[in-house]
This record gives sequence, structure tokens and C-alpha cells, in this order.
Amino acid sequence: MFNRNRFLPPLAVIASISMVTGCGVFSSDASEDADPIIVGTTSAPSTLDPAAAWDSSWELMRNVYQPLLGYSPAATQPEPDAAESCEFTDSSSTVYTCTLREGLKFSNGHALDAQAVKHSFDRIKKINVNGGPAGLLTTLSRVQTKGDREVVFHLSQPDATFPLVLTTPAMSIVDPEEYPANKLREDGNITGSGPYELSSYEDGEKAELVRNENYKGLAEIKNSAVTIQYFQQSDELVKALKSKDISVIYRGLGASDIVDIQTHYDDQGLQIAESPTTEISYLVFNPKDTWAKNPAVRKAVAQVIDRKALAHNIYKDTVEPLYSMIPRGLVGHGTGFFDDYGNPSATKAKAILTEAGITETVPLTLWYTSDRYGSQTKPAFELLKRQLERSGLFTVTLKSRPWKTYSEGYQNGEYPVFGRGWNPDFNDPDNFIAPFVGEQNALGTPYDSPEITDDLLPKSREESDRAAVSKEFEAAQQILVDDARLIPLWQGKAYTAANEEIAGLEKVIDPATMMMMWQLSWKTSW
Repeated sequence: MFNRNRFLPPLAVIASISMVTGCGVFSSDASEDADPIIVGTTSAPSTLDPAAAWDSSWELMRNVYQPLLGYSPAATQPEPDAAESCEFTDSSSTVYTCTLREGLKFSNGHALDAQAVKHSFDRIKKINVNGGPAGLLTTLSRVQTKGDREVVFHLSQPDATFPLVLTTPAMSIVDPEEYPANKLREDGNITGSGPYELSSYEDGEKAELVRNENYKGLAEIKNSAVTIQYFQQSDELVKALKSKDISVIYRGLGASDIVDIQTHYDDQGLQIAESPTTEISYLVFNPKDTWAKNPAVRKAVAQVIDRKALAHNIYKDTVEPLYSMIPRGLVGHGTGFFDDYGNPSATKAKAILTEAGITETVPLTLWYTSDRYGSQTKPAFELLKRQLERSGLFTVTLKSRPWKTYSEGYQNGEYPVFGRGWNPDFNDPDNFIAPFVGEQNALGTPYDSPEITDDLLPKSREESDRAAVSKEFEAAQQILVDDARLIPLWQGKAYTAANEEIAGLEKVIDPATMMMMWQLSWKTSW
């Protein structure tokens, strides 16, 4: 059995990022006539336009678009991708300059130049999709070009995390002739410069990728084509793997399926790789809802939830209980929700409500997505419902939607309480605080916290040594605990399963827990 315990440490921000001497475009050992590798997942994209994407749509985008900076296998620090080099070019970390590789082209043959980069960033801010990636660019004041290959990012304040932001698929470079400056692309197509081009796409069904012959960048492409097949349920996903209708699974493996494959992998002709990640699951409370806006209600919920039971009974210990929004392995991680609330207690929760003058049973509606995070999501929320109702303090209604309409719903503020998963944009504690606070955030629910947004985050971003920012993030964490607007539930691991004829499984997950499809290959093609 493959069991790769690959630790992903915090990413140190690089002041200067350049190509290794002697490295150019990597050659591919892919077989030209090999069948496509079929990857199954429950994580279908909600959008194909990077300017709208701040969710798991990134998993497809990672493979068809290209950012300025990226990651090679097992790397923990950004490296040039579309860029030849990038660095801060001032003493205050407010001017960041990138030089592009020579001869870059989009998959349609159009030139990729500095103006295309500027266009890509400008449109993110101009379109400003609610819950979209403009929230990652709060410190970017303007983008300047110098000639065809040099791009200068001017920041409004020091931001040591900016190079990490550039690695995200939201910052992918798009063709100005195909992507309007003031609105999203609407024809359902993709024009990128990544390792693959999208040859066909059926929304919610499948995406067919073929190698992009115009690609110049960091990736070493080890196959000629990949088909991503989207599933609604985990059991369908595993059945397809065992019957060899697909060759690889990522995202959507149920806990019982993971245990089964780990136990019987040899008999089934399968392999499974496990990697620690900083993926988290949490509840969000909408301040517009009559009950969810009340701090006492939120704190009473936090007091009742039994994370250990959730992790053990539902997830079969494939996840771990989490007591802070910053996960283990990152600076600032703590146990604030355990320190303040201790073990689950209906008595303490009742006292919290009584002190706030709430004596009636509190009605809450909890929403979850029916097809995004695997088959355990529904039973997990059913357990949360039982825990809350068993206290005698709550009556809970559960509702769900498929991800595409679910994400639209929370961005429009429709849900009183809803579940979200978070795979980091980049492995830095900033990315487990900043996306969730402020007027514009990834959740579509404004969270006014000036101490965090105006003081703690700016201070932390002045520090290029990310190990030296624990004080700021510990303080931010305590604010989140006191507010209980966000309640962490668990921290996950990445599990990738495949038929035994697939190679590269141990190298296929990047630091943001997205799949680098180009790392997969057929063992017979070696």
C-alpha cells in the first residue's frame, strides 16, 4: 500500500524567485498514443473563469491555466511558471516585479505578454464578483507594464504574502481577446496557457484535457491526455474505480471507502496515497439571520458540538478534531475553541442562552452541499443535528443543494448557518483568516472586524519571516473564538486512490491540495 506521509510545512515567502540555472521547458515522457487517464472526483467546477473563482473550481484551472508562479512536486516554496523571475524591487515590499518567459503563447496561439497579465489582474478587480478572488488582491493598487515581458505590481502596503497569492489559479493569465475586461466569459470555453487545453466540457459531467503544445512552464508533463469525470456520490466513484471505468480518484472518497481500500488494496489491485493537509471544515453563521446573528446562540452551538464524535463516528478517524480556524502545521494554530468551551456541555450552553435572555428553544436551519465534500457530509450534518437537539436547546432543520446552486446561495446570503470546506489558496496562516473577514470575503457574508483587517493582518504582512507572525495570528484567532461567527469542525487529510497501473500518485498533490494531473502516467509507458 502507498502511504506517503508527506508533511507540508508553512511556506516561507521568497523575496526573489528565479528559474534554476540550466532549466528551461521540461521534456515530456508521455506516450503520444496512450489512452487518456480518467480521473474521478466529486468536485465539479462552479465556473470556468478565473475572475469568478474562489472555490474548488481551481482544481480544473490548475491544469489548464497558468499563473506567474507555481509549484513543482513536493515543493513548499513558489517557483517561476509563466514568469522567468519575480522579486520585490524596493526596500519596503510594496513593489513586486516579474519578468515573463520568452515566447509564451495561449493555447489558441495568441501571444501571452505583459499586457495580458495586466488585463488578467485588472479584470478581477473591475468585475469584482461577490465571493470571488478580488478579495485576494486587497493590497494591490495597480499593475504596470514595461515592454512586452515586464510586469510591476504596486501594493498599497507591505504584503509578504503577495508572491503566494500569485500561485493561485485565480491569478491565472487569460487572453484579452477572449476574456472581456468588464464581465465574465460566458461561452463555456477556456483559453489558457497551462499544461493542458480543454478539448471538450460537459458541465457537471466531464472535462477532456489534451496536452497544450504551446505550453512553456514549470510542469513536466507525463501523459498526453486526461479526462476528469464528475460524480455526485462517493459510492459511484469507488464503484467506477474498481470496475476500471476510471483510473484515479481525488476528492470524494468516503471514509469507509478509504478504510476498505487501505485494508484490501492488494486484493483489489488498487493503491492509495495519504498526505497530511491543511484542509479544514467549518460552520458559518449569517449575521443577517434573526438567530444566527446572536452571539449567545453561536456560542451555545460551539459549546454543544462534539468534534471527537464527528471525527470518529462519521469520518472513521480519517479527519482530526479542529479547535481553531488555523490548522495544525501553520504558525498561529491553537486550541482556542477547546480552551474557551472545553468538552461539550448542554448545561453550559443553556447557561449561555439564559444569560442572554433566551429561554425558548432556538430554531436553526443548517445547510450543506449534497455533492462536494464526499458521502460523509450528509451523515455529518445529521449527527450535528442530533447533538444540538439532544441538548434540548435547539430544533434543527437540515437542507442541502448541489454545489453550483449551493455556492450561489451562500454568496447571496440565503443561509442562516452553512457548512464550508476550505483548501488553502496557499499554506500561510493569513489564508485562514483574511478570506473570511472584511466586507468582501470568500463567504459572501460580510464580517466586520477592524482589529483584524486594519491592524493584525497588515502588521503580519510586513514580516517576510512567516515564522515570526505568531503573535498577530494568535490575537486574530482569539477574536474569532470570541465572536464564534465561524466554528471549526475538523482538519482533513488528502487521500488519492488509483488502479495499480498508474504511476505518480505520491507526487500529484500540490501544497494547496490540488491535483497536478501532469504528474500521472501509465506504468506501461515507462
